[in-house]
Amino acid sequence: MTEPVKLSGPMLPAVSGAAKSLVVLLHGYGSDGRDLIALGQFWRDSFPDTMFVAPNAPHVCGGNPFGYEWFPLDLERDRTLARLAGAETAHPVLDAFLADLWAQTGLGPADTILVGFSQGAMMALYTGLRLPEPLKAIIAFSGLIVAPEKLEAEIASKPPVLLIHGDLDDVVPVIGSETALPKLIDLGIDARLHISQGSGHTIAQDGLDTATAFLREIL
Repeated sequence: MTEPVKLSGPMLPAVSGAAKSLVVLLHGYGSDGRDLIALGQFWRDSFPDTMFVAPNAPHVCGGNPFGYEWFPLDLERDRTLARLAGAETAHPVLDAFLADLWAQTGLGPADTILVGFSQGAMMALYTGLRLPEPLKAIIAFSGLIVAPEKLEAEIASKPPVLLIHGDLDDVVPVIGSETALPKLIDLGIDARLHISQGSGHTIAQDGLDTATAFLREIL
């Protein structure tokens, strides 16, 4: 019997010593938790009661053996179908990680913000909107909604969502967030979109500032 995949990665405990909230950081394709934990290091002093956790995705990346992937990039198939198959496979792994994290910390969905970049943003939206109990919020940098046509039937909770995207992104084009916004609003979600002008597939300073202001509002 195959052992279930367990996620692990860097963690920053709350500066105050008693975490009242969690920020879970989901990296992009080919990266790892050490990359996005830098966001935790940036935010840590501003949010001293928050623990930051950045798990490595479940699989070694097919395109970069030094990084990880939530799901493979299948260039042979329809990209939309490949993303759906990948998200459906990775979803229960991330779901189990969150359940374990909540059990270990005594915190729960209402104390948790999912923050993702690129493929990690896709997973944050896919998993976060299907949890039966709403998260505190979701922040999605340079992402999109996987299989938006399925979301209305499968959505289980409606946390606030902040979408952030560079207008010159040539990896995950900005249309991904631009089309996600009205879809989320139509589903009754408090969703917002910030577009970083002149920015590619990265987290620009104005996008980071927008996310920081959002965290101050939420936390």
